[in-house]
Amino acid sequence: MCRIYGHFNAVVPSEDLSRVGELQRHGGPDQQHCSVGPTWSLGSNRLAVMDPAGGRQPYRSASGAVHVVLNGEIYNHVALRGRLSALGYRFTDHCDGSVLPALYERYGDAFVRYLDGMYAIAVLDLRAEPRLVLATDHLGMKPLFYHWDQRRGALYFSSEIPALLAFPDVSTSAWTPGLESYLAAKTPFGGQTMFRDIAALPPAVTAVCDRAGGLRVHRRSSPEPEPGQRSGSLRARLHREVDALLEADVPVASVTSGGLDSSLVTTLATGKAPQLHTFNIAYTGSWPDDERHFARQVSDHAGTRYHQVELDPVELPDLLPQVVWHLGQPNADPITVSSFALFAAVREAGFTVALTGDGADEVFGGYRRMRTAAEAAEVGEPWYEPYLDELAVLPATRRKQLYTADYAAAVGSEPALPEEATDALRSGPGTVLDRITAFEVGYRLPAYHLRRVDHLSMASAVEVRLPFCQQSVVRYAVQLPDRDRIHGGVVKRALYDAARGLLPGAVLAREKQPFTLPIAAMLTPGWPLWAYARDLLATDRLRRAGELDPGAVDRLFADQAARPDNATALALWALLVYEIWREQFSVAPPVVPPREPKVVAS
Repeated sequence: MCRIYGHFNAVVPSEDLSRVGELQRHGGPDQQHCSVGPTWSLGSNRLAVMDPAGGRQPYRSASGAVHVVLNGEIYNHVALRGRLSALGYRFTDHCDGSVLPALYERYGDAFVRYLDGMYAIAVLDLRAEPRLVLATDHLGMKPLFYHWDQRRGALYFSSEIPALLAFPDVSTSAWTPGLESYLAAKTPFGGQTMFRDIAALPPAVTAVCDRAGGLRVHRRSSPEPEPGQRSGSLRARLHREVDALLEADVPVASVTSGGLDSSLVTTLATGKAPQLHTFNIAYTGSWPDDERHFARQVSDHAGTRYHQVELDPVELPDLLPQVVWHLGQPNADPITVSSFALFAAVREAGFTVALTGDGADEVFGGYRRMRTAAEAAEVGEPWYEPYLDELAVLPATRRKQLYTADYAAAVGSEPALPEEATDALRSGPGTVLDRITAFEVGYRLPAYHLRRVDHLSMASAVEVRLPFCQQSVVRYAVQLPDRDRIHGGVVKRALYDAARGLLPGAVLAREKQPFTLPIAAMLTPGWPLWAYARDLLATDRLRRAGELDPGAVDRLFADQAARPDNATALALWALLVYEIWREQFSVAPPVVPPREPKVVAS
């Protein structure tokens, strides 16, 4: 696991490259290396997980003409090394990423199809005309951000947005519809970020850049299901993936909220790791929806060593700016602060890798909004607009009431969500639940969930591994009929069946609740978070920014003070996060955005 960065077809001063690397060092404290040519660079900040004594990046081919950097893990590297060794390639260490130069030399741009893992990869091929190849995994578990200067034919990339902004030619200008997109989905979906000139490479794509053709971004087609893909039990499949993800040359722990997904991962992991340590986070004091007793029950049942992490709400005003910085753009989920504190505690306890249950809700149909929409569609009731409203900080009509006339005019009719995503959601192939699942897995999971997990774990140099996001599990889940995902008011039916007999009955019978921060109770008068929000969302600040109507924001504060509720608290939290981001990155006023490179299927 690493942070990676680089540029192509441009001249970047060495001190700027050093600054880019330094801004990602928290995620790769073990080694820092950067290869540099006249018009290119390829850098890495390494977090050593496999073969700590080897694995120096950039990896190089035997000829020295192919250079590769990797953020992530290649889980099938042992099999690939054996295959390539039989073809005559030689390797000097056992690091997972060391197979990549040979794999690329053998198979060219198709090398990615042989990988099982989570990754963002950059390949610099100097064998003939120089070319840069970027590739992301099937779900976007490892983010990669880039700036493409079409006029100059120059490309810049990095694992994190703050580092990318350190390249001199990357602007902090805002994307005009950014605020609307953020409030519509809690973070921008698709390739566009909140910065006009920065894009996120989508999941499952290969991008090629050279002087002759510029930048081309190709979406890889999904592999056809193999015969017998659904054979065997889901539990056995998950057990195999959990066992594979426990392989590491550093200590591995697990995170459990006490809910179904993380509890199942933790319990399965104890088969191979009987001395497993598991971590839970709760909040100092007495708060609604405290889950620690469920997490403790799972730990006792599975025989793990339990670690209780506590976050004091008094610390929120100090933690939140750090969280926003590491995310690089706003994410409205209050869980961000909890995640940041939790992974800091995991690292402090001596663990470099953590297994989590992330992704199960999207893949297996675990969200109430999915159930509500599917049930509405079954009886012919409207589902599309109510479903989108559930994704938002506020429904569309209420969002518009927050904007100044100038900002509303600037946004105009610009869609808040990518049109290709909403078109497929509204009228694509398959059942309504099939389309919702494709939307959740293809758009919401990468942007809202996986980027957050990556940035906030790597802020403390912790690699998170995600069994429910493994290719074999995702392929199995998306082929399930609706009744095995959601039926009769029950969500994640296949997953509950897989867990039956493994987990305590109280965990299986409990109501699903979000793993989040109880902001409705914390964002009230008298608490530090309230005073902090009032200060950051003060009338003079908002008036200078020109996007939010100060009077509308004041009415939100008045409503929350008089009648605290989750919806109003989330709206205030989201606006607070946005204002922190805007001031922290000195975001320039919004202007009309350029077009992204078109993604074409390959």
